[in-house]
Amino acid sequence: MSEHASSCSSSSAPIVAVITCAVLEDEIRHFAQACPNVVHVEVLAQGLHNEPPKLRQELQAAVDRVEAAPATAPAAAVQAIVLGYGLCSRGIEGVRTRRCPLVVARAHDCITLLLGSHQRYAAYLAAHPGTYWYSPGWNKHHVPPGKERYDKLYNQYLEKYGPDNAQYLMEVEQQWLRDYNRATWVDLGVSVRHEDLTYTRQCAAWLGWSFDRQDGDPSLLQDMLQGRWDALRFLILQPGQTCEISPDDGVIRAVPADTFPPNQP
Repeated sequence: MSEHASSCSSSSAPIVAVITCAVLEDEIRHFAQACPNVVHVEVLAQGLHNEPPKLRQELQAAVDRVEAAPATAPAAAVQAIVLGYGLCSRGIEGVRTRRCPLVVARAHDCITLLLGSHQRYAAYLAAHPGTYWYSPGWNKHHVPPGKERYDKLYNQYLEKYGPDNAQYLMEVEQQWLRDYNRATWVDLGVSVRHEDLTYTRQCAAWLGWSFDRQDGDPSLLQDMLQGRWDALRFLILQPGQTCEISPDDGVIRAVPADTFPPNQP
């Protein structure tokens, strides 16, 4: 177990179910080992944030499954549902519960959960606005910017559209990368492999970017699992409420659930 791991107080921590993106699965499962109050972890596919309505639909279905668990299932005892997500392209807006409080970290995305606070995330991006983030989960579940991604896409386009069109499509595809100049790796000491760091450095070198490594801070994830939900770092939504993006430093705010019609973008 990582040096960061700490135990929960089983006598006071609420019984929780966690619904998380696959990008954070290893970290969630690792720290949940020390938390007997975590009785259910459900993992959704990486990449749903690219289609916010689909993320919203999948999250709502997972919440509904937890709340509909049969009496004999561990999830039936759940007192709160925790989302291992940030705002994530606003894909969590509109998700609501019928029975349990829904707990969400004040985070724009999963990188905040690895760094430990949205303030640290914002400060880093303010100092390094061209940052693209890499992590154990990101490298595991998708092909990040680099030579491998370029070659994979080029071969797909080549097969479908021929060499001239493939080259043009790659030029278009690469345009969004012009906003970036730094590959920053962050981890919590969980599932970190030397080859992942080497791979990330190689991606940065091929792209002509600088490389940086940031040590993560597990406190936000640990407190999320352990039920230490202060209002500064977490939003607790009651049945009948959902969340939406907030214009202030709170990142998200509570609104009536009917602000977002069920299963609608």
